[in-house]
Amino acid sequence: MHVAVIGGGAGGFFSAISVKHHHPDAHVTIHEKSTKLLSKVKISGGGRCNVTNGTDSIKILAEAYPRGSKQLRKLFGTFNNLHTMQWFEDRGVPLVTQDDLCVFPVSQDSQSIIDCFLKEAKELGIEIKTKSGVSELIEKEGQIELSFIGDEHSELYDKVIVATGGSPKMSGLLWLEKLGHKISTPVPSLFTFNMPSETITELMGIVVEEAIVKIQGTKLRGDGPLLITHWGMSGPAVLKLSSFGARILSDMNYQCVAQVNWVNEVNADVVYNRLKQLQKEHPNKQLANARLLEIPIRLWIFLLEKCDISKETTWSQMGKKPFNKLLNILTNDEYAVSGKTTFKEEFVTCGGVSLETINMKTMESKALPNLYFTGEVIDIDGITGGYNFQAAWTTAFIAGRLG
Repeated sequence: MHVAVIGGGAGGFFSAISVKHHHPDAHVTIHEKSTKLLSKVKISGGGRCNVTNGTDSIKILAEAYPRGSKQLRKLFGTFNNLHTMQWFEDRGVPLVTQDDLCVFPVSQDSQSIIDCFLKEAKELGIEIKTKSGVSELIEKEGQIELSFIGDEHSELYDKVIVATGGSPKMSGLLWLEKLGHKISTPVPSLFTFNMPSETITELMGIVVEEAIVKIQGTKLRGDGPLLITHWGMSGPAVLKLSSFGARILSDMNYQCVAQVNWVNEVNADVVYNRLKQLQKEHPNKQLANARLLEIPIRLWIFLLEKCDISKETTWSQMGKKPFNKLLNILTNDEYAVSGKTTFKEEFVTCGGVSLETINMKTMESKALPNLYFTGEVIDIDGITGGYNFQAAWTTAFIAGRLG
């Protein structure tokens, strides 16, 4: 059996290895259009490669996917994050799970993952062709014929796995639409918020460990650490929100109002009582010297100034009006968002080949027999934290069974 894998990234290598695991006698060829293999693995996680997430709950794992959650939850029964960790450990790549459950190689270097894949592929006899971009794919008497960019020859395969990754533009998916697949228009996911008109950017580098971010006029909500950057806001709270709200925010052209709850408490009465307690315990202290401890001091002073409250004011001098103004700012602060920025050097897309045109038990195309899909080319994506790689490993393992 001759099997082609289109794409030399994470999903491509893992699916090729899966084919050899399930079908040892198959001849497997990876076709990569560029000269670089596993390029996204190289830069992911700041060059450390966040291979998966360490949760021990399939339910929690599946909930991290705005698109494909239901389908992945079933697939995780076959191959999940715990299988992934065991897979790498068995091949001499020790892993470490951080407090936030992000899983990295102990080496803290993505090259460890790349070397593991290249070694495994070599030992299994997987053929790898670079500068081998596929220009067309057609069915031919029960087989699939591949034509290549800038090359007149074509090749016949019994099975083909598409692992081309996410395409930021619809044009990159037209060749699959032409084959009869429904395509969900790609839009960016996992991005940070630009706030060019907001002076809070002067506080770049400040992290609030637990915050809630909402988008005014929608039901979108993200929680977790919030990072203030020189362009706006980032961190898991914003990234989670951008992932779940990818299409809504695209429709808004990334022009909206972000509502920030700095104290991670939706019940304003609770925050009111906490402020009253501060006032009672430190009546003669200046506001700058007695604050809610989860708010970094520079941010606290910034918020006081935003309320037109002097930091030299003592708690006993706080009138009802400024008190309520501070309460509102802490629980419902507002910032104008105007545009987005890609998270680090990675891009993740919402969209791709619709799950409607894929048999989600086998990853085989419903439009063309013997054609399979894996990874981000499918309309599946997750929040930050190792989830997108896990979706790639899971769909690749399933696709590699070839039926």
